[in-house]
Amino acid sequence: MASVKANRAELRRAFDAHYDAISRYCHRRLPAGDANDAAVQVFAVAWRKIEDMPAEEATLPWLYGVARYEVSSSRRSARRLRNLRAKLDGQARDAEDGPEVVVVRSMEHQALLAALGSLRPADQEILRLRVYEELSLADIGAVLGCSPEAAKKRSTRALHRLRRAAGIDQARSIGEEAPAIEEGGQR
Repeated sequence: MASVKANRAELRRAFDAHYDAISRYCHRRLPAGDANDAAVQVFAVAWRKIEDMPAEEATLPWLYGVARYEVSSSRRSARRLRNLRAKLDGQARDAEDGPEVVVVRSMEHQALLAALGSLRPADQEILRLRVYEELSLADIGAVLGCSPEAAKKRSTRALHRLRRAAGIDQARSIGEEAPAIEEGGQR
């Protein structure tokens, strides 16, 4: 086994003597960015397999063999990427909300925040703990110093007051969708 210093010297000799030839080989077969990567990768492989790299005039053909493999690998990667992009292009994407939807949602959020601001501080806190902090009723009870059952009652009452302040239909529960508006604007 040769010393690290001798291995470095051997790789430096091979690089200096053959990099241009290997780079041209890769550039004739691949796009520029891929060719540069492949050429560098050839010498990374040469470093890992420095003990197997033949000396003198056999070095260049051996490096061409490594380059041939790297070019082939680069082409396979590019083909897989193209195939993946083609598959993704064929899939439906989530449609972005139009400006009308964004404006309406913004107005709804502002109205809801104004309604929340009109509540007592204790109601605001329990709703913020439940919605913003996503705490369980047991955790809310621990924060407020009450039982989970009391936290549930306080949360339910605060939610009813928020609905009333925001003008939200009381009959509808939180996960239900609003009924569709029929043609003519009537529900």
